[in-house]
Amino acid sequence: MIAGPMFAGKTEELLRRVHRARLAGLVVEVIGHRLDSRGGAGRLSTHAGRSTPARMLERAEQLRIPPGAEEPDIPDIIAIDEAQFFGPALVPAIEALLGAGIQVEVAGLCITFDGGPFAPLPTLMAMAEEVVKLTAVCTVCGADAAFHVRLIADGASALETTTAQVGGAESYQARCRSHRDACPQRGLA
Repeated sequence: MIAGPMFAGKTEELLRRVHRARLAGLVVEVIGHRLDSRGGAGRLSTHAGRSTPARMLERAEQLRIPPGAEEPDIPDIIAIDEAQFFGPALVPAIEALLGAGIQVEVAGLCITFDGGPFAPLPTLMAMAEEVVKLTAVCTVCGADAAFHVRLIADGASALETTTAQVGGAESYQARCRSHRDACPQRGLA
């Protein structure tokens, strides 16, 4: 489990692990969520520009291994990015993959832009054998940033109601705890 805020390098770390597994001769299937189209059709991309082919899915239930699948068709590892977009149904889907003997590597946002837990990541973190929690760099002061905020058109941070909104630096900024609530329209600095 690789977790953290936006711009922490979660996808970069996931792709690093995918690369190492492939160097070791393992069969790896990379999965992304269809909402994340920043890399183009059938590609998973990082904010730093690294990318790899991926199967882009819409629902966690699509992760199933087909009944009767033969050994060469079953990957050694399934790497899943943007886990938060799959919702709570991802938990039993991953449990089934693990039960079938497939190693699962997962990356995703563990926190929403307004500071709440981003399901199903807290559950996945609790059941994982290994959890790597990354931080980004605060855009205000340069400190470790465990949070991110959503921006509005004028560049100020804002609390909005929609949690699942794909975007990059044009829509979000990484923030440390001290600057997480720095929001001009709320009078905080």
